[in-house]
Amino acid sequence: MGRIIHFEIHVDDMDRAKHFYGEVFGWTFEDWSEYAGMPYFGAVTGDADKLGINGALMKRQDPPPAPNQPINGYACTIEVGDYDSIDAKILENGGVVALPKHALPGMAWQGYYKDTEGNTFGIHQTDENAK
Repeated sequence: MGRIIHFEIHVDDMDRAKHFYGEVFGWTFEDWSEYAGMPYFGAVTGDADKLGINGALMKRQDPPPAPNQPINGYACTIEVGDYDSIDAKILENGGVVALPKHALPGMAWQGYYKDTEGNTFGIHQTDENAK
């Protein structure tokens, strides 16, 4: 079985992207640029003893997606403890709503955003009372 073990977020402005993901989700970064041969920062997304994966921010190699263009790739969804507080942090740090908060009835609250680099991602708060 093939399991996802790493993700890459393509960015135009590395410092801006590191600030966004660091401030909103508390991620930390390790400079792997020498290894990758381009601006490339490993993203530590949480404790090693918890379910999840780490990834990286990498310098975008081509123009970013056009506004309202469908996603051509994967949209990562990030589990959060308090949807509304993370929504506020996303907006305060330059992110925008792509698909507003909605209930996945009996399971969770879900919504999608665009980061400061134009990439789409989701946030997900487990809540069996969502409706």
